[in-house]
Amino acid sequence: MAEVVLKNIGKTYTNGYQAIKGLNLDIKDKEFVVFVGPSGSGKSTALRMIAGLETISEGEMYIGDTLVNNIPPKDRDIAMVFQSYALYPHMSVRDNIAFSLKLKGVPKAERYKRVAEVAEPLELTEVLDRKPSALSGGQRQRVALGRAMVRNPKVFLLDEPLSNLDAKLRVSMRSTIAELHRQLETTFIYVTHDQTEAMTMGDRIVVLDYGDVMQFDTPGNLYANPENKFVAEFIGSPQMNILNGKLIQTEDGPALEFPREVFVLSDDIASRLRVEAKGQLVYVGIRPEDLYYAEKKDDKNVITAYTKNVEQVGADTFVYFDFLSADRECTARFNPARYVDVRQDIFIRFDMSKIHIFDKETEVSLLDPFDFYLEGTPGKSSIV
Repeated sequence: MAEVVLKNIGKTYTNGYQAIKGLNLDIKDKEFVVFVGPSGSGKSTALRMIAGLETISEGEMYIGDTLVNNIPPKDRDIAMVFQSYALYPHMSVRDNIAFSLKLKGVPKAERYKRVAEVAEPLELTEVLDRKPSALSGGQRQRVALGRAMVRNPKVFLLDEPLSNLDAKLRVSMRSTIAELHRQLETTFIYVTHDQTEAMTMGDRIVVLDYGDVMQFDTPGNLYANPENKFVAEFIGSPQMNILNGKLIQTEDGPALEFPREVFVLSDDIASRLRVEAKGQLVYVGIRPEDLYYAEKKDDKNVITAYTKNVEQVGADTFVYFDFLSADRECTARFNPARYVDVRQDIFIRFDMSKIHIFDKETEVSLLDPFDFYLEGTPGKSSIV
């Protein structure tokens, strides 16, 4: 068990490509941290550097109190679970899990005892004598996890371990891995391109883009207090709507000006503004669930929208429409009981207390974060 500290870590390849740029992270002991980002963001490279499978071009990396820059992978006391199961097909499940202990010279009786201990929480006890070919995808992935667990490492590294599984099995395995983390009380570092995995599993999440950390925060803060436009658009499904606007001052206070509308900021948003409204160009973000069906246009903060497509997906109705100041199609998430037809004009009301404002040039948020937790210790399930 140990914390993992990255101090100004960089990775530059011989062709000059800089995959990681000045990574500074302090991953706490027993914490579950997820690296997430689009393809090419550097998340797997960062994980491989922690594992020792990639050399560090600059900076210092510590596991516990030990500087590990020049320590080989086998001596870092870490265990890694890959996307591929990499099981030995000729060995039983029991021998696959015990293989690393065998290499260390652990007596057979002792290693099989430890295999039995890890097999129980993974629900593998009944299949210990089977070969990998006789297992389902989920069982094979649990064997790979067991092979890592049996070593009792300081840190678990998991590189997209669920990407080869079907959607239903991924949900089940997410719960399995989260429960294992709680039982083992060990540091977990997990890489995924799936934001749902990141948001449901991580205590904190590192959002990466082209080797830079866009934000390192709790799932709740990433969603409610994105520090920049990239995080705002990347976290959340459907994607946050981004509009082009102008931040102006009116007799009613700061407001957002669009080509055909002027919406006055709510008192809460106005109090969190980091700048004075002087006509500067901004990006305005609003999530689909913060757009509401309106009965008429004379209500405040209402636009007329022409519906291009409507998707009814059980618990939600997604309405796709164009807005004059948006660069791409917008989405509203309505109650499924609200029937909306395609190719018709409807009224949509903006919840101006839920908007996000980003500087047009820097794409950095112009709003101070707000505290959205209930009383008690902040956590993944405490969002109001």
